[in-house]
Amino acid sequence: MILISHRGNTNGKFESYENEPTYIDRAISDGFDVELDVWMIEGVLFLGHDKPQYGVTQHWFSERYDKLWIHCKNVEAMEWFNIIGGFNYFWHEEDTVTLTSFSHIWAYPGKQPINNSIAVMPEIYSEEVSHCKGVCSDYVKNYKK
Repeated sequence: MILISHRGNTNGKFESYENEPTYIDRAISDGFDVELDVWMIEGVLFLGHDKPQYGVTQHWFSERYDKLWIHCKNVEAMEWFNIIGGFNYFWHEEDTVTLTSFSHIWAYPGKQPINNSIAVMPEIYSEEVSHCKGVCSDYVKNYKK
């Protein structure tokens, strides 16, 4: 099962650290993939959930490309990743599912069971995840066997 840290969280929600580059690196070094929120503003890439906060470079993404699940927060970010290619990115709001650029089914919380999907925050609705390809959670350490 693919275990994905939600914004860098691994053992609970810590909003003040979410999407911060060193927090993301800590989750990766703990063995997890990471879902992170990305903005493109005037040609500059930023991490941040509700707003752009932490400037990062294409090189930063390239060094971690195989561990990142990139949630594009504006159209400019989605267009940029589409042009660059090679990254696993997606756009969604409250859609039941969306497909990532690597053809993974990203399922909104509360929408399980969906076979071979990535269950997002399944603990919110006590969702069964045995049929899933992966889990994205603030408590991803709880899913590690």
